[in-house]
Amino acid sequence: MTHLLELDNYDSIQSEFSSKLLWDLFDGNKDYMNLAHECLDRHSGKGRAISVKHDSGDIEHLDYDELITSTSQFAYQLEKSGIKHGERVAIILEPGKAFYTSLFGAIKRGAIAVPMFTLFGPDALALRIRDCTPSLIVADKNLDSIKEQFSNIPVLRADRFFLESLQTYPEKYLPDTKASDLSVFQYTSGTTRELPEAVRHTQRSVVTLMIAALYGIGLKPEDTYFCPSSPAWGHGLWHGTIAPLALGVHIVSYAGQFDPKMIYAALEQLKVNNFAAAATVYRMLRNSGYRDDYTINLSKCSFTGEPLDINTFDWIKHSFGSAPASMYGTTEVGVIMVDYPGIKGHKVKPGALGKPAPGNEVAILNSKNSLANIDEVGEISVKRKNAWFRVKDFGYKDDEGYFFHAGRSDDVIISAGWTMSAVEIENTLLTHPSVAEAAVIGVADSLRGQVARAYVVLNTDALAQTDVIKAYMKEKLSKHEYPREINFVKTLPKTPAGKVNRKALRDKAKSTNSS
Repeated sequence: MTHLLELDNYDSIQSEFSSKLLWDLFDGNKDYMNLAHECLDRHSGKGRAISVKHDSGDIEHLDYDELITSTSQFAYQLEKSGIKHGERVAIILEPGKAFYTSLFGAIKRGAIAVPMFTLFGPDALALRIRDCTPSLIVADKNLDSIKEQFSNIPVLRADRFFLESLQTYPEKYLPDTKASDLSVFQYTSGTTRELPEAVRHTQRSVVTLMIAALYGIGLKPEDTYFCPSSPAWGHGLWHGTIAPLALGVHIVSYAGQFDPKMIYAALEQLKVNNFAAAATVYRMLRNSGYRDDYTINLSKCSFTGEPLDINTFDWIKHSFGSAPASMYGTTEVGVIMVDYPGIKGHKVKPGALGKPAPGNEVAILNSKNSLANIDEVGEISVKRKNAWFRVKDFGYKDDEGYFFHAGRSDDVIISAGWTMSAVEIENTLLTHPSVAEAAVIGVADSLRGQVARAYVVLNTDALAQTDVIKAYMKEKLSKHEYPREINFVKTLPKTPAGKVNRKALRDKAKSTNSS
């Protein structure tokens, strides 16, 4: 039977891939599995597991054996303190030894780990804590506020004394969890007024996750891999932490305020060969102007979260020596399209989402629920249990089988009967040499129903020339597409995952219009 790690060309992957082969990558089976064992314990003796680049410039190195010990000790502590299987442990920490000890220690115990973003405001944090009803909160900041709001929940201060105190417990802990047991609750961004239900992952979730790891990121055990996204979010947790550790990969993570210099420094200092980030992160690296200060050569790089404009695509390919590979999916359906980085026989096409990941059937459905024609815009859909599931994104498929993004369902602007994509307008704006970042939304208009409004961040040395940019857009786009309004701003709102937050812009526009 062919081991999946040995398949290195597109045709062999398509012909030989089987979901059953995914289980060969793990010690566990369909009955019993523990995520902490798969990510840590079975790699005993391998050496370096995680290197954390802090925004101070310091680097914290953690070995597999060191984490096996600390997570086992924390699992014992949880057991002694009465934390039972299935109880939630909320973890509000930046990446570091305390975070990984808490995350995998809770999972090893059979509890459910609930990582939370450290930059949440008190309302957003409180909303999530009330929703998941943890039996324990592990944090190192804002402890007084947390204790005041949740006086009925024990709060553990994750400082150096916490790590030192664990040394009184045994160094080996044998987990006893079923593959179907819950392991992680993962919250999407949401708002303080409306919180999406936590996505509930089982111990066996890591198995299907490997499809994205192997073919969306191109992970190999010998890689040094860096994903700067926070592990409180899906990309940083599953693609940046759990999947690579399960393969025994040396990962790099980032702690603190985003700083392009620190990202570049980590890539150079730790000799990263595989890099994955949100499209916005690549644009911020490009716009920082620091690229020439560092020696970096990537054999594989990938992006997710939102489409990548052609100028940034070309810059990445030229700057890092590797064409950026797309990885597309949603929290609800997982990764369904990939660009097979490092795989022979597959060409990365600029602007494309890629092709279906192995084991996935993807199509474009029109308004009549029929298969769309080539190049016809419809809704991206994936086959689940013999039925089409619409992912609420629009797109189209070309004659070579590549899929392209045409915006979220709520990013479609209908003006005077014309349907247009906010993403396509943004990508055109980003081709103007003065534009560093751009976001486009539809705003109410008494005549046309909606018009496109653009928010533009200029390059440092550029002047705000509304007429010039409007003229440029009129030249590049159809008459109905160009933005009627252009607002120049210093920054664009971002989600914690690093994507442009168009919802925040829409909410602000609605609030302004109603006042």
